[in-house]
Amino acid sequence: MRAMGRTRDEHVKVGRMPRGRWRVLTVSLIVLAMAAMTSGIALARTTAPSGSGVVIIKTTLGYQRAAATGTGMVLTSSGTILTNNHVIRGATRITVLVPETNRTYTAKVVGYAVTDDVAVLRLDGASELATVKTSGSKVSVGDPVTALGNGGGTGRLHSVTGEITTLRRTITVRDDARGAVRLAGVMGASAEVEPGDSGGPLFNSADAVIGMNTAGTSGYASRSGTQAYAIPIARALSIVKQIDAGRSSTRIHIGATPFLGISIGSASNGDFTTPGAVVASVVRGGPAANAGVAPGDVITAIDGRKISSSSSITAAILAKKPGAKVTIRITDRTGAARSATVTLASGPAQ
Repeated sequence: MRAMGRTRDEHVKVGRMPRGRWRVLTVSLIVLAMAAMTSGIALARTTAPSGSGVVIIKTTLGYQRAAATGTGMVLTSSGTILTNNHVIRGATRITVLVPETNRTYTAKVVGYAVTDDVAVLRLDGASELATVKTSGSKVSVGDPVTALGNGGGTGRLHSVTGEITTLRRTITVRDDARGAVRLAGVMGASAEVEPGDSGGPLFNSADAVIGMNTAGTSGYASRSGTQAYAIPIARALSIVKQIDAGRSSTRIHIGATPFLGISIGSASNGDFTTPGAVVASVVRGGPAANAGVAPGDVITAIDGRKISSSSSITAAILAKKPGAKVTIRITDRTGAARSATVTLASGPAQ
């Protein structure tokens, strides 16, 4: 193990729990969860106590014809929820179940930071909710911890225990839709987290939250063969504070997400190789389709900003608001260039 305080870039995977299809952000955790469910092996998880301030998040991914589930933490009694951005990414509808009251609320996205994997939700009509207690105490390697969440997508909260194994680690989390996001300064723990635990709390021995469970891998730095990674709660709360204040930036998006209605494919459009981002598919009736954008077109610029990848499209579009008009420069399959004006709609979080 490296000395505490040094960083090491680890490639790991994050886990929300899909329902309807396995669009998860992990391979190792999928294997762990699926093996446990198929064989009936228990993962030493215990049922969580009531009144914990921890909730179950369920999302409908309308454009993907899928659904997913994860975990969140209640920060205010009126229904401000902290979770991972990847838990609500692509969601066209979000509902939140409060286990201790068995009441379900509709949630809206207040804001999110893609590169920090942090998102803030607000529940409609919520009041007098139990909240989590957060800790500002120093965290050390060897400290006992408990991870709590909707592991395995069971619809119930369960906990697993372990200890802090590393601090200030840099990891690269991957999913099958967005490539990689690099997270610095995360803490590692020897807790057997599963898909569905993402967005849940990592508690210290005083039942105070020290981190938000975000990613996991197997076979590294843990006697049990599983390593969990959590974003320090102080860092997550600093982003929450900026979102609550409505301070958008290059890292933080506030409010509704502008929607173009395309997916990006490979780097070549037929017989022509054009620098840019190739449109793989177009949402029927969406903004791009209405402007005449078609599969095989290559987007080379948005409002004069050069486009080289799907991430550069995301950056260009997230700088806008729903309802804004953008000019897209396109090269079609024949090699002909043209421009299209697109009115952005309101869509799912990125």
